[in-house]
Amino acid sequence: MPLSTADRSLLEPAIRRLNALRPLSPEARASLEYAMLEGLQRAGAGEDLISEGDPVDSVRIVLSGWLCRYKALEDGRRQIVNFIFPGESCDAHAFLLSTMDHSIATLTPVVYAEIKRARFDSLLAADRSLAEAFLCEMLVNNAIQREWVINLGRRAALERVAHLFCEIFERLRPVGMAEGNSCAMPVTQTDLADATGLSVVHLNRTLQELRASGLIVLRDRTLVIRDIDALKSTALFSPSYLQLYRGGREHG
Repeated sequence: MPLSTADRSLLEPAIRRLNALRPLSPEARASLEYAMLEGLQRAGAGEDLISEGDPVDSVRIVLSGWLCRYKALEDGRRQIVNFIFPGESCDAHAFLLSTMDHSIATLTPVVYAEIKRARFDSLLAADRSLAEAFLCEMLVNNAIQREWVINLGRRAALERVAHLFCEIFERLRPVGMAEGNSCAMPVTQTDLADATGLSVVHLNRTLQELRASGLIVLRDRTLVIRDIDALKSTALFSPSYLQLYRGGREHG
């Protein structure tokens, strides 16, 4: 049964994201689309989809909205260790471990597809292109985590925030979520502080410095990068670790 225009539009970020990593066969695309449609779920903002210590028996693929991976200390302090954007999976292959070692929370209302382990295993076994695409996504996520370690351990506050904005913009582009030099930024300053290891006060001062330098405009939950080359230079940013369009192609 052919997909409706609305269904195809909803699923497109995931297809574009995977196809940017490895070209998907038509059969793989169709099988994944129907599996995602059958497992559609919704969650509101501020919910934990899964908590540290929970068992994992399925894969969640984000179709709209923003989430974060985080670790929390016993006193409540939180470190966001990555954001999860439309088109990305929350925990592909995590079911190979006994429990989750971190939590995943929604930052906005989200729509996601939940595919049970047996179904996911059969999808990967049936098509090598799909298996390779999800493996590539896992490797890129590992590269992102290494970059975040450098961000927290070696970059100054201005470089740190500029680098995060560059990464967000570049990760949203392949799934059609960046338009021109702007993209959505539906997170709070507290979220950005938790992602960059800064206090909210320090984060606010850093944002003011980026604005005063004419590099960004951040207003109405939208980020406008006024000079992307200058922002990348400030951040010491190179997108090579994101492997953009390495094995696929960008779709319009």
